[in-house]
Amino acid sequence: MKDHRRLGRDLEIYHSDPMIGAGLPLWLPAGAAARHAIEEYVREEERLAGYQHVYSPPLAKRQMFHRSGHLAKFADDMFPAMSDDPGAAADDPEALMLRPSLCPHHAMVFGSRGRSYRELPVRIAELGGMYRAERSGVVGGLSRVRAISLNDAHVFCSLDQVGAEVALVLAMCKRIHPALGFAADGYRLSLRGAGAAYLGSDADWARAEALLRDALVQAGVPFEEAPGEAAFYGPKIDIQVRDLAGRESTLATVQVDFAQPERFDLSYTDRDGSPARPVMVHRSIVGSMERLMAHLLEVHQGAFPAWYAPVQLAVAPVGEAQDAAARQFAEQALRAGLRASLSLDGSLGLRIREASQRRVPYLAVIGSREADAGEVSLRLRDGRQLPPMPYAEALALVGGAVAARSAEPAP
Repeated sequence: MKDHRRLGRDLEIYHSDPMIGAGLPLWLPAGAAARHAIEEYVREEERLAGYQHVYSPPLAKRQMFHRSGHLAKFADDMFPAMSDDPGAAADDPEALMLRPSLCPHHAMVFGSRGRSYRELPVRIAELGGMYRAERSGVVGGLSRVRAISLNDAHVFCSLDQVGAEVALVLAMCKRIHPALGFAADGYRLSLRGAGAAYLGSDADWARAEALLRDALVQAGVPFEEAPGEAAFYGPKIDIQVRDLAGRESTLATVQVDFAQPERFDLSYTDRDGSPARPVMVHRSIVGSMERLMAHLLEVHQGAFPAWYAPVQLAVAPVGEAQDAAARQFAEQALRAGLRASLSLDGSLGLRIREASQRRVPYLAVIGSREADAGEVSLRLRDGRQLPPMPYAEALALVGGAVAARSAEPAP
């Protein structure tokens, strides 16, 4: 069993370069292809669940993070403020800072115009960048980085809608995680601990904790309570996973927040025409793309399900005489929406081994008989070989497995 750092290097998923800096991985073409497929799937699942997607800038004025409370809580974990005025004070509220989270920007999306109770819940989603000034000695691989690509969303709803929204998030996790090929290792109800480093009233915290606890009970999942692990603005449900070394980390999360809507003075017009304060539900279905990819590499040991494998179909002619047929089939595969590669260099045995080492789910071999008949012989990653079949049938088989998001290739 290999850890994600070795697999990421062997399979050319990502690259770390000292010229760029620690904790700032480069996503190489193979990693970018897998990531794009996952993002596309998650984004579509969110759209079907009623989420609206936005883009927001990865920085904002210092005063916004002061308002949100992030500056007071995370100042040591944020990169220094940037100012175009060399003489500006270090605490200049106009100076720009890289964001440590996306929630203040999404609060601005909700507050960009007046809202009615009829619109609620308003579900805002984004795959956005955020940045943490981690010490160079603690970053490593994809599991702990400085530049984070977060699958994030914020739901603005009334108090009586919170329970249903949390249940929707848990249901989405139960649907999306198996499609990616893994299950949660545990659920944790992260509660407030001792001390005054939390926003909001005791009553709001008690109400938020009760809503999350009830959602977990209703979902029928076992969970443990963890005092002191809450976010500074509210309690949360953390969906935990373990790496090869047994280290536990949070992959997905859902949080109930009464404090941010108050700090940003968010409101909507209620049924009686009076202003009402929404509740803010923070959620991430798959967490950051970096930590997710680290986990998936280890779970599958690089042999990703066909639907998000970097190369889904490798095409290998037996000899030069079949090159034209191989090119034709590979072109058809690309036009059918598959990620296909054409393998021409070296002996057939070498090309078959290379496809196996790259964990390609399907290999199409074209010899003289297949070329003459307009057919291919498919070899599956698990060693099975299928009898020759017409191009269209082979593409339908591979395309069907991809469209169904099957965990394994299937004949």
